[in-house]
Amino acid sequence: MFWMYAGFVALVLLLLALDLGVFHRKAHVVSIREALGWSVFWIALGLLFTLFIYAGYEHHWLGLGLTHDLMTASPKEVAGLGTVYNEGGSAAVKYITGYLVEKSLAVDNIFVIAMLFAFFAVPPMYQHRVLFWGIIGALIMRGAMIAVGAQLILRFSWIIYVFGGFLIVTGIKMLVLKGGESDPNRNVIVRLTRRLMPITERFHGQHFLVRAGSSASHAPPVPGAAVETDRVVDTAKPGTILATPLLLALVMVEFTDLIFAVDSIPAIFAITADPFLVFTSNVFAILGLRSLYFALAGMIDRFHYLKVSLSFVLMIVGVKMMTHTWLKRVLGEHFNMYLLFVVLGVLLAGVAASLLKPRAGATSEPAS
Repeated sequence: MFWMYAGFVALVLLLLALDLGVFHRKAHVVSIREALGWSVFWIALGLLFTLFIYAGYEHHWLGLGLTHDLMTASPKEVAGLGTVYNEGGSAAVKYITGYLVEKSLAVDNIFVIAMLFAFFAVPPMYQHRVLFWGIIGALIMRGAMIAVGAQLILRFSWIIYVFGGFLIVTGIKMLVLKGGESDPNRNVIVRLTRRLMPITERFHGQHFLVRAGSSASHAPPVPGAAVETDRVVDTAKPGTILATPLLLALVMVEFTDLIFAVDSIPAIFAITADPFLVFTSNVFAILGLRSLYFALAGMIDRFHYLKVSLSFVLMIVGVKMMTHTWLKRVLGEHFNMYLLFVVLGVLLAGVAASLLKPRAGATSEPAS
């Protein structure tokens, strides 16, 4: 299994290297057309990976399908292999369901990212760079959380019920509580960053860090921005390493993804406890987050009921996690496929309701 993970990670690193080093080497404003094109590419790539999942688990390449999975209705004993928990069909359904759930929860993260970029006034031409490195950090954090979660479930099967209860409570809170805009300056992570190192007052190109007295610290401001003196650079001793507001934005993007991962990682374990399925569906859901952000950032206000549908998704997978033993007995081996249809229906209902809601300022009064 080690070589399966190593090969997948190598593929992801290659894709990211091509993304930043070839296609987005120069900072520029990502247009909606470009973002939609990349969104289609990443979604298609994530869905095409289902073919590899099916073939790999059907033929049990490097031990795929032999990992203990609580969410398998009826494990089979196969001569020469031992207990088989996932075959091609069941693994493909679990991967697609996990990908859909993680993708939908990642969309909710876009709302927060948009708020952070607006607060820190991150120029559009540098937002892609922040999101790229933010996703690198997110992949590392989620990989560690998935490894820990898989071991916990393997050793303490009762923790699956703790995860399920947590998802139900989180879904109810998301449905009932209204999230107001908070001031990132009051966030403990931002305050700690400001204490650890001096922060410049304006952006210095696409740099996260600059050295006082270097050419980067004297970089011209963003085109169209008001020219102002950066007093932090002027007063710092030559050679001092300074953080720019772009680094603060990156730190907050990483922090918010960590918060969202606390919800999304237990959600995927409600679908499968196979760590390879959990990891790959998570990775492909996150990889397309940047392009999806640029495609949807201008339309965020249109999805009024998305958060409502996401809250129901969390509650549904939480209930499924709490009752998985009973569901396997009542619904049979295809109970994960039923979950896929339910989750897809809830998400489509939320999107449809949002699009059908009249725009703000629209009037329904007949013309006189």
